Amino acid sequence: MKKISQLFVLVILSSFFIQGYAQNNGSISDKMLDEFRKTLEKENITALQNAISNNSINKLAKNQKNAGKVDHYFSHKVKTSGITNQKSSGRCWLFTGLNVFRPVVMNKYNLSKFEFSEAYSFFYDQLEKSNLFLEAIIATADKNLDDKKVEWLIKHPINDGGQWTTFSDNIAKYGLVPMSAMPETHSSENTRYMSKFISKKLKEDALKLREMHKNSKSAESIQTAKKEMLTEIYKLLAINLGEPPQEFTWRYKDKNGKLSIAKKYTPKEFYKEAVGVELSQYVMFMNDPTRKYHKLYNVELDRSIQEGTNWNYINLPTNEIKEFAKQSIINDNAMYFSCDVGKFLDRNAGTLDINNYDYNSLFGVNFGMNKKQRIQTFESGSSHGMALIGVDIDEKGNTSKWLLENSWGASAGHNGYLAMTDEWFDEYMFRVVIKKEFVSKKILKILEQKAIMLPPWDPMYNYDK
Repeated sequence: MKKISQLFVLVILSSFFIQGYAQNNGSISDKMLDEFRKTLEKENITALQNAISNNSINKLAKNQKNAGKVDHYFSHKVKTSGITNQKSSGRCWLFTGLNVFRPVVMNKYNLSKFEFSEAYSFFYDQLEKSNLFLEAIIATADKNLDDKKVEWLIKHPINDGGQWTTFSDNIAKYGLVPMSAMPETHSSENTRYMSKFISKKLKEDALKLREMHKNSKSAESIQTAKKEMLTEIYKLLAINLGEPPQEFTWRYKDKNGKLSIAKKYTPKEFYKEAVGVELSQYVMFMNDPTRKYHKLYNVELDRSIQEGTNWNYINLPTNEIKEFAKQSIINDNAMYFSCDVGKFLDRNAGTLDINNYDYNSLFGVNFGMNKKQRIQTFESGSSHGMALIGVDIDEKGNTSKWLLENSWGASAGHNGYLAMTDEWFDEYMFRVVIKKEFVSKKILKILEQKAIMLPPWDPMYNYDK
């Protein structure tokens, strides 16, 4: 009888234990769901539910108290005119880089408008990225397909995004041409399908190269195979974009209607004469609060040309970056700028302001992550490049806002431009490229440090598109 009683007690205890475990194993229980429902009933969200489920969230979250507070006047602005349009492509980095140099050409030749050929530079960007990918496949051929680096490479064989060094390495090697020498095509303005087929081909080629390595083929035969593969990539690019000119003739009409003499150039000759800027005189700054400031960093495989170097950047607080940027603008020098453009963007007003929308009040939920936390969780990162060309400084020396020249066409934003508040700059700016002459000697000394290497899957790797 005693044994039966003990057994009964054990059964009862086990039952309670199992029941308790079921309620506390991390799953959503019926009781928990009931509590959710009761909480919602108390809040009475019917009107809010009807509004949000049938309307744009941004329209409902728009902060009316903030409307009109950001104007489009700036105390200092780089002399330029005209807005470019990248259309359905991820080439903002290329447009941004070219828009940094566009004012130089316009001022030199007294032009009312001018545009470089984006298709020309993009052709070589895609060819070089294809070669870089195939070389990385060869270099990692002894690793398994599920190795993290190999897996990352196979997932990202090529893309149409980039950043400053993607641009600077490209033009240093291939020069530049005016739009008239190689106009845009449907595929340059709509890159999705071209990139899709090039990626497909490169993945197929990657497997072939890995198989050659597995079968102990010589390095020479592997390079021969790679050359044949790149010949096909070149063909795909030529069909979609046209073949880049090795030489072209250019002439122009200035603001006064004076027509120049036609002159022949190679792309490198044109860059040297029309732009003539030494690319080594630029330095990239980042604001990454997840890492130590005043340090030099280097991102592995973040380059577009095999013989190029992974790009280096100095990590600085935004207040220091801003001081150098102000001097650049005051001295009529545009800058490459990249940011998380989708955050708090009012497309119609053409403003980037953390007060544009009040999502907390709309949902009754607090979204409280700071910049460091947003980077750590991949909630925020550099997504788009634009030319930084203006700043508004009052009589007391205080900065209220900055001006960005975008590449979404003249109908986007405020006549193609975006006004960015100083607070938004702090929260969502990631990269600014500034000429060394506007940077203090103390900060430039950081370039002498040994760069801290970051892996290609690091949050800071993000390409601008």
